[in-house]
Amino acid sequence: MFIAQSRSTPLSSEIQHVFTIRRRKISQICRYNRSCCKVKAVIQSGNDNKTVKDANFMEKSMEESNGLLVSSGKARDVKAVVTLRKKIKEKISDKIGDQWESLMNGIGRGILIQLISQDIDPVTKSGKFAESYVRGWLSKPSDHPHIVEYAANFTVPHDFGHPGAIIITNLLDKEIHLVQIVVHGFNEGPLFFSVNTWIHSQKDNPESRIIFQNQAYLPSQTPPGIKDLRREDLLSIRGNGKGERKLHERIYDYDVYNDLGNPDKSEDLARPLVGGKEKPYPRRCRTGRGPTKKDPLAERRIEKPHPVYVPRDETFEEIKQNTFSAGRLKALLHNLVPLIAATLSSSDIPFTNFTDIDKLYKDGVVLNDDNDPQNKFLSEILDKVFSISKRLLKYEIPAIIRRDRFAWLRDNEFARQALAGVNPVNIELLREFPIVSKLDPAIYGPPDSAITRDLIEQELNGMSVEEAIQDKRLFILDYHDMLLPFIGKMNSLPGRKAYASRTLFFFTSRGVLKPIIVELSLPPTPSSPRNKRIFSHGQDATNHWIWNLAKAHVCSNDAGVHQLVNHWLRTHACMEPYIIATHRHLSSMHPIYKLLHPHMRYTLEINALARQSLINGGGVIEACFSPGRYSMEISSAAYKSLWQFDMEALPADLIRRGMAVEDTSMPLGVKLVIEDYPYAADGLLIWSAIKEYVESYVDHYYSEPNSVTSDVELQGWWNEIKNKGHADKKNEPWWPKLVTKEDLSGILTIMIWTASAQHAAINFGQYPFGGYVPNRPTLVRKLIPHEDDPSYENFILHPEYTFLASLPTQLQATKVMAVQDTLSTHSADEEYMYQLHEIQQFSVNDHEILKILKRFSAKLKEIEDTINQRNKDIRLKNRSGAGVPPYELLLPTSGPGVTCRGIPNSISI
Repeated sequence: MFIAQSRSTPLSSEIQHVFTIRRRKISQICRYNRSCCKVKAVIQSGNDNKTVKDANFMEKSMEESNGLLVSSGKARDVKAVVTLRKKIKEKISDKIGDQWESLMNGIGRGILIQLISQDIDPVTKSGKFAESYVRGWLSKPSDHPHIVEYAANFTVPHDFGHPGAIIITNLLDKEIHLVQIVVHGFNEGPLFFSVNTWIHSQKDNPESRIIFQNQAYLPSQTPPGIKDLRREDLLSIRGNGKGERKLHERIYDYDVYNDLGNPDKSEDLARPLVGGKEKPYPRRCRTGRGPTKKDPLAERRIEKPHPVYVPRDETFEEIKQNTFSAGRLKALLHNLVPLIAATLSSSDIPFTNFTDIDKLYKDGVVLNDDNDPQNKFLSEILDKVFSISKRLLKYEIPAIIRRDRFAWLRDNEFARQALAGVNPVNIELLREFPIVSKLDPAIYGPPDSAITRDLIEQELNGMSVEEAIQDKRLFILDYHDMLLPFIGKMNSLPGRKAYASRTLFFFTSRGVLKPIIVELSLPPTPSSPRNKRIFSHGQDATNHWIWNLAKAHVCSNDAGVHQLVNHWLRTHACMEPYIIATHRHLSSMHPIYKLLHPHMRYTLEINALARQSLINGGGVIEACFSPGRYSMEISSAAYKSLWQFDMEALPADLIRRGMAVEDTSMPLGVKLVIEDYPYAADGLLIWSAIKEYVESYVDHYYSEPNSVTSDVELQGWWNEIKNKGHADKKNEPWWPKLVTKEDLSGILTIMIWTASAQHAAINFGQYPFGGYVPNRPTLVRKLIPHEDDPSYENFILHPEYTFLASLPTQLQATKVMAVQDTLSTHSADEEYMYQLHEIQQFSVNDHEILKILKRFSAKLKEIEDTINQRNKDIRLKNRSGAGVPPYELLLPTSGPGVTCRGIPNSISI
């Protein structure tokens, strides 16, 4: 369902002037109607309608309540059925409020509705209108226990025309959740106004809300009676950029990331502003909170559990709130339990053996209950909390070890996850040798990599490097230039030791990718200007464990880049400006708004929660990932050097990384270099389906020449995305132009792909792959020992302990596992892409568009069958085989929970 736009205070002088004129016109027509009309009203009680026909009585009712306003002439009776949603879990105060709401509606003092015609009234020179209060002593219950229905009855003249908008005023003391209004009595049949929106109370905002019928119109096609309302609505939703936003408002505006630090609480929690020339970044939704006391450029923090402002309809619905609250409760308990356990044992301890890790899934986290009375008291309290659900005590076994406990140790699994894991978007074809850094050699040392020709050719089974490059057999995972500028600062943090890494892979003649060399680099020093170490898999035990430590460092870097760049930046953060601009510039009647709306659901809310608890100073990401307090600076640097809009298209990204080549004989004009690349192979199917769907949709509405360039709302939308939403990149030459319908289809396909399939591919596998700490450590606490290090002898004696002691501590691991588990969870009210035709059927009044939606859903079902068949193909070793989990992250369907599959419409977790 699409969300109607709103008015929110403070209004601009222009908008106030428009509404002043409208109120004058309403006053004029009120006097006109009283002098010319006899009317009738209906009071509804349950299913019984009682008609009051006494004209004198109705004249009095009209004077008292302004209950019904119509034009003269022949009349017809129409009825608006108003559907509201109540809370699922109501407090006593809510139930009392419901009774008061029923009473107010019963006497016609709760909700005021104006039907606005698409036709101009010759007297008022604006849309014809009829006005009535919702009435009903008792709401009519629907089949759903939390849905109630009321009715408002109108008598309108025969020449009223087709209703195109409704103005609704909530006179109650609390906001109401309006699901839809259905108007009966017109020749066209039932007219749907499906909105699923919160209507603020008039005591919070005196202005009414405008909602439009489920009919798409380009700006130039807007019926004359509602053209002014369309403009008023867009002006009001933009706000004036001043003041602190209130929770009931629905104003969309931009701001920089100046809300991550808390310098008033501690200097250690101060963080630099992200967004601007020095540290470029996409913009977030503005809240307007005042500055901190110690830093006038930093915005005052709102700490949990207090909510951060997002426009009212962007907040989670109650089912989602319950699911996410359960996740937050779980995270809280998983933070609390190890914290207390660490306190009781006087230290934050590492895992000492693999059995310690297995206990997280078998026994859970158990407090040491010694003779200290305080400890016993804490244990008793936690026992009471844990009695709610045993699941809160322990974790599910992650998919990566469910079939094969030792798969993570093998090189082929390490390589497989670069193609079919939770971060399959960084591997590149090696196209040039030698490997050379682009960093400033005066600061970061000699640019040449320490990976030499001889080292590579030892692993190539007789091939030369040139032959391997020519045959597209060498691949690289290169985090050197991205991380080296930050390694010195990261390693100054307590309990953090990292390298900038390069990992070289060889694609064997048997079609298997295997890692052959890892290069780990530290910043140069006077004594070691080439501070690089080379590792390869050895045949003896010592080299085997050293190799595993090197791979752990690579996995840690991969986890950090995945979370901060590919997940947060490229999906969450980059989608936010698209959403803000869509609401600010595209009317809810605009066909592109209707297209994008399902793909914007909940994203602003989840991003606000992330800024509050995950990516903030001292938050979970800083506490549990290698970059620590420099996390967002790395994300900003990646945005500056790597991100560009046109390369977010999957085919373009694959070609850029050398993982595909242009081939006109293929369906999308690209051919994969590695056929068994599950993310790319399945992703191209989804991309193709989205592209076809979007092109059909756009072609339906933009069939006329110059219809794209003449669409003032659309042009304003795209200009604002570039110039405000991504202001730090506004002058880049690669931004697509918006001239033709092909331009528009390309832009929209990237946005929908990013919000749906791309996010699904890199989000819902976080716990299945990262829930087993040795497989994907989010940080490493020690450098790899040299032979002359004091710790080397202990490593030789206890290699398992050295390995585990390098991984996150038990506290860090359980924290990040709780977050990964929550982020990998589908809520019960998740809306998936294959359901679009069902979601949109009451929001789109266009049979051709509904056919396009059904074709898209059918195509996704075909793709699901294809993916399932691929997962059974024994030739595809990256998705099938002994102990190998199938690649299901891009399967369109899923149930609730941690399923490692399913493509939601939007970034909602």
